[in-house]
Amino acid sequence: MPTIVVDVMPKAELLDPQGKAVAGALARLGVESFSGVRIGKRFELTVDGPVDDAVLEQVRDIAADVLSNSVIEDVVGVEVVE
Repeated sequence: MPTIVVDVMPKAELLDPQGKAVAGALARLGVESFSGVRIGKRFELTVDGPVDDAVLEQVRDIAADVLSNSVIEDVVGVEVVE
């Protein structure tokens, strides 16, 4: 059965306190290869049947209306994984 993966991230212009906490923890561990960390959400939707344009459009609508908060988050990816 195919799976559709939806990735949601905080809007770029907003602070990401969880990402900042992880970046601080990495620095305390001596990992200094990264200039920043942002934390988002990943949703995996298993589809019963084939994935066509109608299903993808339905997932995009669900992502915008249910899976993300459009005030503070962006849907950055909708991808079919077989």
